[in-house]
Amino acid sequence: MHNKATMSSGGATGAVQPANEPSTDAHPTVITAENLTKTYGDVAAVDGISFSVPAGESFGLLGPNGAGKSTTMKMIGGVTRRTSGALHIMGLDPDSHGPEVRAHLGVVPQQDNLDEELRVRDNLLVYGRYFGLPMSYLKPKADELLEFAQLTDKAKSKVDALSGGMKRRLTIARSLINEPRILLLDEPTTGLDPQARHILWDRLFRLKEQGVTLILTTHYMDEAEQLCDRLIVVDKGRIMAEGSPAQLIREHSTREVVELRFGSERNTTIASELQGIGERLEVLPDRVLIYAHDGESALEQVASRGLRPLTSLVRRSSLEDVFLRLTGRSLVD
Repeated sequence: MHNKATMSSGGATGAVQPANEPSTDAHPTVITAENLTKTYGDVAAVDGISFSVPAGESFGLLGPNGAGKSTTMKMIGGVTRRTSGALHIMGLDPDSHGPEVRAHLGVVPQQDNLDEELRVRDNLLVYGRYFGLPMSYLKPKADELLEFAQLTDKAKSKVDALSGGMKRRLTIARSLINEPRILLLDEPTTGLDPQARHILWDRLFRLKEQGVTLILTTHYMDEAEQLCDRLIVVDKGRIMAEGSPAQLIREHSTREVVELRFGSERNTTIASELQGIGERLEVLPDRVLIYAHDGESALEQVASRGLRPLTSLVRRSSLEDVFLRLTGRSLVD
């Protein structure tokens, strides 16, 4: 797998030079963080986290709003200086080699910051000029990226005429103008409808196939399971767990979960009558969760005790169950 996106044989004409990489292995480490911290006064937004990301991996930071995910992304991108710890991007410290690091990064911020006054294609051309890329490269590259983002027929449209999903795809296309080796995506699908999310996921899968390293933050468990080879679960600036989605679910949860709703007034009081069913119980404000290796069997035990929930559902365990087990609260709290 290549370390650099090459959607066509053309490339930047020497404007963006490869950084010195830490090794010549098939999958060199492109990001290394050691005891990384960022404090604002007495508040530790990022509290001593360590991780490494090999080239070509899709690496996720999963956690609720305020967990420190976006702050970590800003430090990787060289936008925010760290308070302490070590951070290297392709062998370079972003605090001291910001321009060199950013030359190899594509950044998709949490909020689209497209130029609403410019037409769609011109957003790509103008952004490319910030990297010093020549128009002889930018014009065909912009057309290629618009096709990749499924926006070719919108090339001459004003940005404010695009749907939310189209704007998100244009932001991603813009981030790829310099053929980055690493793409940072901060909550890439927040606010999108299900169809737009799946289209975006498909584009990201294609980038990964081309060898782009993806770093993404999300609080959507299904997104993390779909897109991430490996992830860290972050809460209050600290890493709670690390591994592949399947590994984390296997280590911290049961195979299945039974969701029962008895009504908000009864969920807590009826929990005592569910003791002994499954491996463990979690009582949330709106539902009771029974963690069991055989959900249908657990549901039958509920019925055999004469308990009649308003609704019941058997599903497989997810990363949200992992987060609940590790922190005692759900991702949407």
